[in-house]
Amino acid sequence: MSRHLPSDRAVALRARLAQARLYLCTDARERQGDLPEFLDAALAGGVDIVQLRQKGLEARQEIEYLQVFRAACERHGALLAVNDRADIAHAVHADVLHLGQDDLPVPAARAIVGEDILIGRSTHSDEQASAAAAEPGVDYFCAGPVWPTPTKPGRAAPGLKLVRYVASQREVRPWFAIGGIDAGNLDEVLEAGGPPLLGVPAGTPAAHPRPAPPPPARRGRGRP
Repeated sequence: MSRHLPSDRAVALRARLAQARLYLCTDARERQGDLPEFLDAALAGGVDIVQLRQKGLEARQEIEYLQVFRAACERHGALLAVNDRADIAHAVHADVLHLGQDDLPVPAARAIVGEDILIGRSTHSDEQASAAAAEPGVDYFCAGPVWPTPTKPGRAAPGLKLVRYVASQREVRPWFAIGGIDAGNLDEVLEAGGPPLLGVPAGTPAAHPRPAPPPPARRGRGRP
């Protein structure tokens, strides 16, 4: 029996993931009313992957917002990520589906979105990170939150300890540190061994999202 080979799109997406440095999670900027401008400013500033993270949206409204995200990603050559919803990721032809610990199992998500999409996992402990580093069908995982963040209200922050743990593992797939990271504390994350995932607070003005500069390439297999 011949082995299933990944499609050209899957290969291309994984290559882009391997080069990614900054991953932006933001809401739809409903209060500010500046979503296209905000996305253009952030993506022009160096963001590689952008995810709409806003709980409670109806599917139709989320798809409408994601069309704005998609247009911005196409203008800037960035990857579009959908949070939690495999059905919506399929509907908008997303590049990335990001799953939390309590979301669909990866095989079930793959049955909906197919093989030609990246799947990521959120992890909040050493055990979860170790599991995500080896879980079949997962392309990357996030470790955090490093600090409390408005995109995860009430979530306890495991802090830099988790970042150090993941960085100490020799054989890991691409991963990001996540939660409360900005230009003011980025150096602490890099010193702990982590690549940054930049979570921009919902109140950041569109003209000044100020994504942190990408870190230099680091030694180690499987890390972006």
